[in-house]
Amino acid sequence: MDSMHLKINIPDRVAVNEAGIASIVAESPAGFFGILPHRLDCITVLVPGILFVRPTEKDELYIAIDEGVLIKTGFEVVVSVRNAIVGHDLHKMKELVEQEFMQRSDQEQNVRLVLAKIEDDFTRLYREVSQ
Repeated sequence: MDSMHLKINIPDRVAVNEAGIASIVAESPAGFFGILPHRLDCITVLVPGILFVRPTEKDELYIAIDEGVLIKTGFEVVVSVRNAIVGHDLHKMKELVEQEFMQRSDQEQNVRLVLAKIEDDFTRLYREVSQ
């Protein structure tokens, strides 16, 4: 039986680099779809969700992803997303994803505060120079 090679890229590293993949289930804006080794080549946009990856000789792998793109050429599947969290237990994945989103939310809030301060400083300096 043929198998696929899965590579998941996020901006700062390769999150997954696995050979021996029997099937992948992903979600596009049109809905869920499956990929088997002999499926025709394709490219699709992915929506945030979970990739279900079934290796030929290991336990199923769950990968929570942000939006991105999936490209299948031959037996190679490359996924590029902003963020990916890998796990083997679907229940633990929920906790990991929630923690990640809470952490990201805190970071985004800090960025918004810094941007608001910069905007206030700019406005103050502009008023001082304009007078």
